[in-house]
Order: sequence, then C-alpha cells, then structure tokens
Amino acid sequence: MKKSLLFAMAVAVGLGTASGADAQQLRFMTGPQGGSWYPLGGAIQNMAANELGTNIIVMPGGGVANIQGVQGGQADLGFGNSISTVDAVNGRKPFDGKADNVCNLATLYPQYFQMITIDGEGVDSVADFKGRRLVTQPVGNTAEQVIRTVLDVGGMSYDDMDSVDYVSYSDGVSLMQDGNADIFTLGTTVPASSIMDLANSRKIQLVPLDDEFIAQMRERNPGFAGLTVPGGSYPNQDEDVQVVGYATHLVARCDLDPEVVKGVLEVMWKNVGDLQAIAGAMKGLTVEKMAQDNGVPMHEGAKLFYKEHGAM
Repeated sequence: MKKSLLFAMAVAVGLGTASGADAQQLRFMTGPQGGSWYPLGGAIQNMAANELGTNIIVMPGGGVANIQGVQGGQADLGFGNSISTVDAVNGRKPFDGKADNVCNLATLYPQYFQMITIDGEGVDSVADFKGRRLVTQPVGNTAEQVIRTVLDVGGMSYDDMDSVDYVSYSDGVSLMQDGNADIFTLGTTVPASSIMDLANSRKIQLVPLDDEFIAQMRERNPGFAGLTVPGGSYPNQDEDVQVVGYATHLVARCDLDPEVVKGVLEVMWKNVGDLQAIAGAMKGLTVEKMAQDNGVPMHEGAKLFYKEHGAM
C-alpha cells in the first residue's frame, strides 16, 4: 500500500523503529498544516502526555495516507475520512487489498469539501472547470480523491485541466493569491482558516453542487452526503452553499492494546471542550455521536469505553 512513502515520512520526523505496541510511545498520523487535523493531533498529544504519561509522536498525513499508514504498521493512530476508510476496508481503489487492521475509535465531525474560486472570473460551476488551473492536496489526501470524483461526475479528468498542483493548504492559498491558480479545493471544517486567509486578499466564491450532482457522487461512494455551508461563513458569501461532505473519525490499529485505546478516548472526552475550541465543527459532540456506526469495525478498546459510558 505504497508503504515506501509513508516510511520516508516516518524517518523524516525521527521515528526510527519505535514499537507501536508500546503504550508509552504512539505514532499518530494527522493532516496537512493549515487544516484542523494537525492542531487536533497536537492537542491530543498534550492530553495523553499530561494525563496518561503516554508519548504520542504527531505526524502530518492525509485521509488516504493515514489509513495506509495504520494498516501498514507505520502508525498506531490516525484521523480518517469515512469515505476513504470504508473504501480501504472493502479493498477499493486507491487501496490495494482490504484493510484488516484498521478499526474505528470515534466519529468526530463532518468534513466539508469546498471548492473556492475568485469572484468574477467565470468559474461558477463544475462545468466551468475545464481548461482551468486546479490546486488540490498531495496524493494521499482524501480531498485529492474527492476532486477526482467531482471531475468524473462532471465528465472530466485531470487531463482536461490546464494544470494541476498538488500542494499544502498554505501553498494553495499562495497560488490563488498570486493569480497562478483558478480553483482551490480542500476538505476541512467551516470556516476553514486557509480559506479565510485567501478571502482577506481576494474576493472569493464557493462553487455549489446541486442534489443531482451529489446523488451521482453517492452512487460512486455512499459515504458522501450533502452538506450546507451557512451563509456568512466567509466574506462575500451571503447565501447558503450546498457542498458534498463526509465524516472525520479517529482510527487505530485493531491490534493496539484495548486499554491504551480506552485511555486515549477517556482523555479526549474529558477535554472535549479544548478539542471543540480547535475544531468548531465538534460543537455538540456527544458520546453517542462518537459511537455511531460508520461502516468501519469498532476497536475493542473503544467498545469498552462506550459500554462504560452507556453508549453501546
């Protein structure tokens, strides 16, 4: 499952060959800087260190790469997106073979796939993407897979773009600010800090998707859902905009010690207010919502946690 890239990432952050089974040191794949996963991972890292004495090494990652990392043993924990993880469990592309060592810990919040353009430049729908300069995330991020699906439903592919750049959120913003890209796509919370950064210098607009378009995306992966970006979420966005979305959840190796998993969930729930301050989409999170079925097998340690809290 493209383990070489993931192993290189691990070496780059100085992981060496630490054993993931050691409760005192866990490897946690999060997301790109500029999104919500990276700071959320840092917060969980601090909670585990302060209250469990567990050392968590936070690594950058993405919705696809994280699942590959957990399955391949390069990571013990990771954030995932429901659509990608379900694909992995069922052995669908871009995964090679069924992921049999990836278990669900907690559903956390919805992710909004947002497609941003510059107001007045004639990119008002997916049909207008042809021949334009697209910015997405590196291969291994769920959002990069989602834009492939969007283009496919729209009767296009990367070959129909003038150019495609695979970069971080911050680099994508820079390309848009400098006039070197026409469409910036990402999957994250609302409001997204990177989109707000872009909106401070350019007049932006969100590309909407209608019900029929989303229905066709759901035919390709039933994990997709229609979500609404409320009006006023960003400057120059006065009305609600319908987009496609999916759920963010926390996963772990199925063979990770159940007591370690239970402990991580305990400190997360105890400090849920701090996590909500980082990702506002987690507001209103309950133990019952965390325990909801998303098509991925539940970890035995998570079952212990939810049973103790009356949610399973």
